Amino acid sequence: MNRGRLRALKWLALLICLPTAVTAQNADAHASPTHLTELLLQIRAKATTLESSSGMQSAYKAFTTEHKIAPDSLHYSDFVIVRLLFEATRDAGFWNMHWNITDKPPNSDEVWRQWKGIARPSYTEKTAIAECDELSALFAFLAVRSGVKSVGLFWPYPNHTVAVWTAHPQGSQVIRVVIPTSQIFLSETDTFDTHKFDPWRQKTIYDYTRQDVVDSFEIPTPLFDFFLTQMDKYGGASSETLQQIRNLRDAVFQRMLTPEAAAREALRRSAAYSFSAEDRAAFQHFADDLRFH
Repeated sequence: MNRGRLRALKWLALLICLPTAVTAQNADAHASPTHLTELLLQIRAKATTLESSSGMQSAYKAFTTEHKIAPDSLHYSDFVIVRLLFEATRDAGFWNMHWNITDKPPNSDEVWRQWKGIARPSYTEKTAIAECDELSALFAFLAVRSGVKSVGLFWPYPNHTVAVWTAHPQGSQVIRVVIPTSQIFLSETDTFDTHKFDPWRQKTIYDYTRQDVVDSFEIPTPLFDFFLTQMDKYGGASSETLQQIRNLRDAVFQRMLTPEAAAREALRRSAAYSFSAEDRAAFQHFADDLRFH
């Protein structure tokens, strides 16, 4: 075969393969989007998976019993998303947020700015520091963008903010559910739907409609993966277990416990009391993460 013909065949092969190569390159470039829109899709997908978990079902049963409403009078899927995001975004929740005085506006803009700089999230360090109104705005923003209606902010005191989800059960009175994204003015046992604050003291709970960040906001891939993994590890645990883990995580953040001491305490509690398999797994995840961070 002469050189001219060989060169022509090589060019022909390149032209044939070029569209496939370009397509593959483009696919790789968009294979793992980590923008806000994708996070919201993943939150809804994780919530759907967690609907069958024992911790989520027991929390919903306790909620409907407390408020004396029929289990089928509310959209269970809304409850799951609200509870999942509460546990993720609260102070010392499993997305490693932490409360401190910041004197920032009551929105989550500064949280997203901090998240933008997280290249290597750590199980023993905060992903962002925010005040109570920022934490509440972050929760409300994500809940509303995840499809839950009637989520807004409530000021139980002039210097304190929590979130409120207004639920509308069929055939029953409207329920205002307090979402305490920090433990300010609360004991270490107060959690989702606490009654320490009366949300009806505020005449109107306005829906949180502010667009804190655009849909195309890019979350660093390691942090994006951290968020999803944490939902898998802890989303199906019971409220009691998540509260205990939250308190241990906060003690680590406050330097009141070393990571090793918090890990030992988590395993001690898991062994000392009767917990479900999902709860024991959550304690184990917490201990392993702190020990091998």
